[in-house]
Amino acid sequence: MRVIVCGAGKVGTSIAEQLVNQNNDVTVIDQSQELISKISDEVDLNTIIGSASNPSILEKAGAREADMIIAVTLQDEINMVACQMAHTFFKIPRKIARLRTEDFLNPIWRDLYNADNMPIDLIISPELEVARSIERQLKAPGAYDVVPFLNDEIELLSLVIDDKCPLIDTSLISIHELFQENSDSKKNLRASILGISRDEKLFIPKKQDKLIKSDHVYILVDKNHVKRTMSAFGHDEKPIKKIIIIGGGNIGFNLAKDLEKYQSDISVSIVENNEDRSRYIADQLSSSLVLNGDGLDQDLLDEANIKDADLLLALTNDDETNIIISAVARKNKCESIIIVNNSEYNKLKDVLGISKVVDPRKITVSKILKHIHKGKIESVFAIDNNQAEIIHAQVLKSSKLINKTIEDADFPNGLRVGLIKKENQIIIPDKETKIEIYDEILFLCMSDDIKKAEDLFQVRGEY
Repeated sequence: MRVIVCGAGKVGTSIAEQLVNQNNDVTVIDQSQELISKISDEVDLNTIIGSASNPSILEKAGAREADMIIAVTLQDEINMVACQMAHTFFKIPRKIARLRTEDFLNPIWRDLYNADNMPIDLIISPELEVARSIERQLKAPGAYDVVPFLNDEIELLSLVIDDKCPLIDTSLISIHELFQENSDSKKNLRASILGISRDEKLFIPKKQDKLIKSDHVYILVDKNHVKRTMSAFGHDEKPIKKIIIIGGGNIGFNLAKDLEKYQSDISVSIVENNEDRSRYIADQLSSSLVLNGDGLDQDLLDEANIKDADLLLALTNDDETNIIISAVARKNKCESIIIVNNSEYNKLKDVLGISKVVDPRKITVSKILKHIHKGKIESVFAIDNNQAEIIHAQVLKSSKLINKTIEDADFPNGLRVGLIKKENQIIIPDKETKIEIYDEILFLCMSDDIKKAEDLFQVRGEY
């Protein structure tokens, strides 16, 4: 597949690298000589210096033969115009744009983004996606991430094994037997450990592998069994009832708005430094407390009643400020989640004493990946700096998997099937499970084997 990526920043570089690793033909456009030189040194791809909104630059990048354009520059207007040029002059089939301006994302303008006006097939808003990610984590305290699959019927839990986990030094086969020990199959714990990250190296565990402290595990679980699964791994945290948000930008504001609408039992306080912004979000919200001032001011935090808060969210635009806010949270014996845009800080979270880190880049890349794959791929979530993807795919008539058992399906070594939905029933498959038409399969696939996975689920005629 031929793809043009507009923007050589962190998101554009991550997407381009992922596409190149999957043997796609990639060209990156950016106006910065420095960024272009950097990505050229790191990734084997084509580069063009210039504005992606310029049709001659797009033509130079190979737009006449391109299958997809992904516009993720820092300027919304350039991303929008790039997609317009791609459609009008070059008929590029798939157009994805990252938009961050609140006005462009307002639902009242959604009719703008169609073939007759502004032809964008997929709009990505990092701030909205991050707000939703944090909201999901509030439902499962103790999880590093909670990602919905299969119309919210399945959730991916990302957990770190700590001292409280009763499964330390327990083999996976023993854990599986523990999950299935109930004689009533309907009460068996429908949860499947797909991957383990140990010392920043992700691997698919074998039956005899054991969990050790500090392992980062990825578990697919029936949504109805999330609480039981969390408890099995030693996470019995009390429900979140009160949060304080530091930073009333797009992420903090949209999170508060969603919590008021969907989780009214959670009390929300927002601390915003800009007076005009404070006034604006106070007018837009109905039940949240909005305070104007410095999120590092202890008196202001006392006014927000931090002593009774279950969680403090550091959501400012400055990574260093968010890290300091996390330290303030620890001083007040409060858990914290912080936003970091520099992935190097993510690696230092344990040293810095940060409870949880949310990386907007990772969330944005995962959202885009779904629309890159061939085959009947329903959703995708990239994990561990794109070492692997959690994929939901449907088995259609053209699939090579029809009527094969898991054992005979010729899955690559880097693929692990987690859960399957058959005729409205979610099951944990074994080697004798037969794959049938319209089965919904959720699996982990290492990046090196993505092409093989696509081929197994291939829908003829795409691209």
